[in-house]
Amino acid sequence: MCCISYHTEHLIKRDVTLKCEVVLFTGLAALALCLSGCLSTSPPVMLELPTASPVPSATDTPTATITPTSSPARSSTSTPTAVESTGLPAFKHIFLIVMENKEEDRIIGNSHAPYFNQLAEQYASAANYYGITHPSLPNYLALIGGDTFGINSDCVKCYVDGDNLATQLAEAGRSWKAYIESMPNPCFIGDDRALYAQKHNPFIYFDSVRTNPELCNQVVPLPELSADLEQNNLPDFVWITPDMCNSMHDCAIEVGDSWLQSWVPQITASDAWKDQSVLFITFDEGDTFDGCCIYAHGGHILMLVVSPLVKPGFVSPVEYNHYSLLRTIETAWDLPLLGHADCDCTATMDDFFTTP
Repeated sequence: MCCISYHTEHLIKRDVTLKCEVVLFTGLAALALCLSGCLSTSPPVMLELPTASPVPSATDTPTATITPTSSPARSSTSTPTAVESTGLPAFKHIFLIVMENKEEDRIIGNSHAPYFNQLAEQYASAANYYGITHPSLPNYLALIGGDTFGINSDCVKCYVDGDNLATQLAEAGRSWKAYIESMPNPCFIGDDRALYAQKHNPFIYFDSVRTNPELCNQVVPLPELSADLEQNNLPDFVWITPDMCNSMHDCAIEVGDSWLQSWVPQITASDAWKDQSVLFITFDEGDTFDGCCIYAHGGHILMLVVSPLVKPGFVSPVEYNHYSLLRTIETAWDLPLLGHADCDCTATMDDFFTTP
């Protein structure tokens, strides 16, 4: 801080000449600056040098209130906003595969996940997509129910009395099936062996599905998908859960990548997918608390949008989460928006598509 004082040196006729003397605090090098011809008679002025704002530490522990940044190759300077859908196709079929527990940066650019990266380059992906919370189960419930329903564990008998996508589809006259790998039989309740975990099968948790034999029997073991693909008899909505190994929950990334490569070509070769349809591939959660959009803080995860209707190689900068995916499905098929899918903070995933 500098202190400037003014002293009257002499007065000749009516002209005033001021001699400015700059005094610096003790310990600093003294600098003398003479200002000639100062005609002002203003009182002494205190000049304060600006101070820099503190810079956040890069090692801070992430919390739900921190806005995460994407890797430079997949980031954007655009400001994400939640907007009403303006060009969302009315998909003939919607496929959804949910993998397990990987942050986006563990997949994109990883040599052990070549097929994931091939799909990202060939089709489209989201640079800022987030899980809702931790652990697994509440994310699965959010995907088809629009809420976590107060559940914050991987409980088995914590059933939910609430609306969900399955009952919405049934009421709208649309067909659906959930294909669950290593599930012993249709409508199986509980865990079984090491490969099947009920926490990755959200349909069983909803009373309106579990206690309704007609609906519950639409939750079937994965091998039925092969038969339905072969017979070109796929429902409108196809949910696919790999088992505990192939989802990468318990096994390596390359295992899940190989599993994906064994199934996705079968889907994309089908008449159902080719006919104005879409396959979404995502993860339930990451291993951080990165998030967005008020309700999501379950980690920065990958979202692939595989469709003949997408802009090839497109990377969306918009912030999305599982409620965005539910909102997108419901909007495309003119269904009521459930729970947090109906929040203005939840964006519809319409920027990926070109309308036919």
